[in-house]
Amino acid sequence: MVRSELLEQIYTIVAQIPPGRVTTYGRVAKMTEGATARMVGTAMRHLPDGHELPWHRVINASRRVTEHEGAARQRERLWAEGVIFDASGRVSPDVMWP
Repeated sequence: MVRSELLEQIYTIVAQIPPGRVTTYGRVAKMTEGATARMVGTAMRHLPDGHELPWHRVINASRRVTEHEGAARQRERLWAEGVIFDASGRVSPDVMWP
């Protein structure tokens, strides 16, 4: 599991991603003091009930939604915010944050 101070850093960063923008697990990790992309993914999978973090705005390094049980819902939420996917399922580099 991810240390609580790293979880707090990850959640603080994810909370700042604006609607209509996305970032990668790796980019979030680089903004912390020692998290890895895998740790960020683990943190997104284990969000506490009732959270309001925009978890759906974190995607993989190939600019795609990682396949998992919530992937369809993640794509729907991004689409609702105006994020467009190309034919291969990638988002435009123009919507990357920061």
